[in-house]
Parts: sequence; C-alpha cells; structure tokens
Amino acid sequence: MHFADFYRESIDDPQTFWRRQATLIDWHKPYTEVLDYAKPPFARWFIGGETNLCHNALDRWIATQGDMPALVAISTETRSEKVYTFKELLAEVSCMAAAMQALGVGKGDRVLIYMPMIAEAAFAMLACARIGAVHSVVFGGFASHSLATRIDDAQPKLIVSADAGSRGGKPIPYKHLLDAAIDLAHAKPASVLLVDRGLAPMQMVAGRDVDYAGLRVRHQGQQVPVTWLEANEKSYILYTSGTTGKPKGVQRDVGGYAVALAASMKYIFCGNAGETYFSTSDIGWVVGHSYIVYGPLIAGMATIMYEGLPISPDPGIWWSIVEKYRVTRMFSAPTAVRILKKQPVEFMKKYDLSSLKTLYLAGEPLDEPTSSWIAGELGVPVVDNYWQTETGWPILSIAKGVEDIPSRPGSPGLPIYGYKVRIIDEVGGEDCTANEKGMVVIEGPLPPGCMQTVYGDDQRFVQTYWTQSGGRHIYSTFDWGIRDADGYYFILGRTDDVINVAGHRLGTREIEESISSHAKVAEVAVVGVADQIKGQVAVAFVVLKRSDDAATPEAGRALEQEIMAVVDRQVGAVGRPARVVFVNGLPKTRSGKLLRRALQAICEGRDPGDLTTIEDPAALQQIRAMLEARTAQAVN
Repeated sequence: MHFADFYRESIDDPQTFWRRQATLIDWHKPYTEVLDYAKPPFARWFIGGETNLCHNALDRWIATQGDMPALVAISTETRSEKVYTFKELLAEVSCMAAAMQALGVGKGDRVLIYMPMIAEAAFAMLACARIGAVHSVVFGGFASHSLATRIDDAQPKLIVSADAGSRGGKPIPYKHLLDAAIDLAHAKPASVLLVDRGLAPMQMVAGRDVDYAGLRVRHQGQQVPVTWLEANEKSYILYTSGTTGKPKGVQRDVGGYAVALAASMKYIFCGNAGETYFSTSDIGWVVGHSYIVYGPLIAGMATIMYEGLPISPDPGIWWSIVEKYRVTRMFSAPTAVRILKKQPVEFMKKYDLSSLKTLYLAGEPLDEPTSSWIAGELGVPVVDNYWQTETGWPILSIAKGVEDIPSRPGSPGLPIYGYKVRIIDEVGGEDCTANEKGMVVIEGPLPPGCMQTVYGDDQRFVQTYWTQSGGRHIYSTFDWGIRDADGYYFILGRTDDVINVAGHRLGTREIEESISSHAKVAEVAVVGVADQIKGQVAVAFVVLKRSDDAATPEAGRALEQEIMAVVDRQVGAVGRPARVVFVNGLPKTRSGKLLRRALQAICEGRDPGDLTTIEDPAALQQIRAMLEARTAQAVN
C-alpha cells in the first residue's frame, strides 16, 4: 500500500481506519463507538470497550511465548544483568500488584513512582496498569521541590521508590530527597514502598515506609486478576514542564493508548514478536513509557532496560548489548550519538551488529552530519521522529512498515497517520506556503493515544493547547517549522519558553523561580541556547540586589556555583544552567516584557532582529559585550 493512501484514509475516514487498528490489541468487551468528538477539543476513543495495558503487554503472550525473553534489565552501574521471560515478568508484576493491594491501592488510586532504571520500576508501572491504579513516574534526577509539586498535584496514595540510583559509578541517594519532598508537600501518601539496592543508607519512617523485599516474599506466587477498564479511563499521569512554574500533568487513557502503541510498533518501528527492542531512554520521560515498557511488550518483543552511561565501562557498551541480545530495533537520541561520535569507532566495529535493522532517533532536531555518520558506521537506515509528551507517540516520521519512503536530511519526515498537521502563520492563522516558517499545529481531533486533558484541569488543557480557526479546533505544538515542496517537515525550535536539553523538556520559568529564591538575586531570565552536544543548554542572566556581590571574577564564580547548587536542590541537576551571567539589567520592551529571543540570539551569535520596542538598548549591548569578552577569555 502507498503511504499517501494509508494516511488519507486515517484523515478522511478515521472511524474505519482506527477500527481496523483496534484489532491489534485484545478487548475484554467490544467498544460501541470508535470516536466521540461531541465536545471538542476533548476526544474519546473506543467508547464502551474494556481492555487493560498489562494484559496486552503480558498475559496475551503467555500461551505463545511465555518462555521467551520479555524484559532484560542491565545495569553497568551495579554490574548486574537479568533476563525475565514473559512468565517470569508476569509473576513479578502480579507480586508487585498484590503488594500494592495489600497497602490499600485500588482502581483509580494514584501511585507515584520515583525510581532509577531498575526492573522493579517496570514491575510497578505494569502492576498499576494491572489493578487499574494510575501511575505517575517522576524522573529520578528531580529534586525535592519539583517532586513535591508533583505529589501535591497527583495526591498519590502510594509512592514507590528506592534507596538510590547510580551514575558513573557514584550512588545518587533518593530517600532523603523523597523524605524532604513529602515534608514539603501538602498531600501525604499513606505508604512509601522502598526497594533497597544496598547503595545508600535509608532512614525508614515508622508506620509509613515499607521494605519491598519483605512484601515480595509474602506475596510471591500470588495471582492478581486483571482489572478491566473502559477505554477512556486514566492509565497514567506524566508531568511536563510548562511556561508557568507549575508543571502540567499529561493525562493518558487506556484503550486509545494501547491501540496507538500497537499500530506504531507495526507501522513505524516495524517490530515483530520474538525480536528485541532497545530504547536508551529513561522511564521518567514519555519515551520510556511508550517505547521501553508498553510498546515493545504489546508487540510481543523483548525490551531492554538500561541503567548506565553510553560510554561506561567503555564506549562499546551499547553495541555489546546489541550483539548479545540480537537487538533488531534501537531507539536513542541525537545527543547520545554525538557523544559516541567523539569516541574511537573501533568500539563499535568490534561487535557483530548484523541483527540491527533500524536506528530510530528523537528528542531534539537531528542534524545531517550526525545522521549520516551513524547511518554510515552502522550500515542501517536511521529514522528520525518528532513527537511530544502530550502525544505519546510520533507525529512526524517515516512509516516504513507501510511504505519504504526515503528520509530527508534534517527532517523528521512526514505527518504520521491520524495527525492532520499544518504550518500556520503566527498572526493570521493562515496556512503557510512551502518553505515558509510558521507554527506547527494539529487540527483536532487528536488521534488515539494522545493526552486526554491536563490532569484535574480541563480549562488549562483548553487554554494552553487549543485555539479556534475557521470553526475548527487547532492544537499547538509550540514549535516552529517549515514544510518543503514535497511535504517533508523541518522543526526549527520552540515558540514558548520551554527548552530542550538532550531531549528533556524543561520550563525556563521553573528554573527562574528556583534561581530567584537565592537571597542575593533580584531578577533572572533563563533562555535555551544551541549546544553542539545537547541540542540546547540553559543559560541564566542574573541581576543581583548588590552588584558588588560579583565584583571580582572569583566572587562571580563562587556565586555562580551557589546559584547552580540551589537549582540542583530545587529542580535537580537536569535543570542546572550551563552558565550564569551577572548583568546590570535585563532587556525588556517598554511594556515590561522580557526579550528572551533577543537574549537567545546574542548567545548564539545571531541578529536579535527588530528591537524597536526595547526600553533600554544599553542592557542588550552590555550583555553582548560581556558574552564576547567571556568567549575571548575562553579562547585565550
């Protein structure tokens, strides 16, 4: 079939198209209607149908490949490696589910998961799905303040965590961060379930904290039946940074998500039951949800869960995994490839990579040199894809499972089935012509698997993401883009104040609020600046209450470290600015709006554009001079 025909049916006749895709999963009870879009922009898919994510990931494969690998948990940090078959994984998930039920967790209850990349994290996610609880995974690098905001919003009955994660051989204790977050939060969990890895001491709180090892022994072998859920019930909440300090809880459904993932594994990622899938992401991000845990297992594939760095114990570690487990499909980020590009290619060449059929990359724009280098060295196609936490699966890519269309350097590809993607003019809302820069938007309804709403805040969902144009509801991706004459899309960066650091979306407002809490800071602006390795890094421009607090280079460096430490504590290392620049004033319009784009342009050596509305041109001139002087010092 030609992809153009496949895509056109998904847009013109979504009922027929998605009814066919719904056969890719098991249904306990058939749905009565494919799509209900009576209250736009809220779309409900597969109304009345009952299914379960855990059943589709595990139970339905037991009869045909119960003894085949399902989860491969590898940690180069602790030098551990364990393979779980589908039967063994189901047994562990049932044990975890029984433990959760013993702690009072039931259908609809929230469970917050604050875990490193260990097998128990996958057990916890799948256990929640099994019993109808709603999980909310928080990245293990987040600090107490950020964790507390998510606890308050989700109001979990249970938190599942561990003593520590590890990075570069150095333990990263979690328990004290979790305890501090619970102290800061207004909503208190009834219980905290803890996995003790023996990496860091834990101070247990009596009456609240429970050791998982003991519960596991007690519930081992217990079978927990699947809780069947109506397709539109909640499966999970995943928080993503916003332009305000408060993160948004992306709420996902059950049935639409299962169908979307099953279809994407078939048409985009071309995965087959019995093969092995390796995504190098983290379960704290949406890629970890969709393409470490749920997607590969729904497709009957073994999935690899990796804790460690891409270059430790040596730069060949990922390729050794590909060889050992005969990985067929691998999913990573351009940042990781750029890091590996700096390493001797011999580390790649010494392994047998003949099983690998395709490398998929996403998270930030993929540059042509990076794409060409890795494709040439591996000798396999490299498929870019573009999507968001909000969509849960790719918006733009090349669906080689439908038709092997050529990719185009620098482009994530074409609109994927179900997404009516447009490039529109920011002011008038009209469709842009070929190669004309505009905002990337999607005409509603969003396809299955996309966010239902912002958890607990339908109004914020509508106000944040949706506008109306010509009577139609339009979803904003908050990205600039262009479409060439052949229909290939190119993503050019954010339209809002969210930055993309190595594929991790961070709200500048959250970082600014953290820096502003430092006693010596009067005002701050954070912008994302292009970086050769990470795609973007955060740069903070700080106005001090007393300028002489950074009067000497030594004092400035010491204060910069203090400010970075504040961000580490409140947001986490993932939000730490690459640089803190002390300035006398921030460039603003006469109405008081910060000229962030001008700051970003100067950092990147670009023309800041029209500055006719600037209140004090000297503020920008001073920043330009300081950055030029700093660059000259670095060169010398």
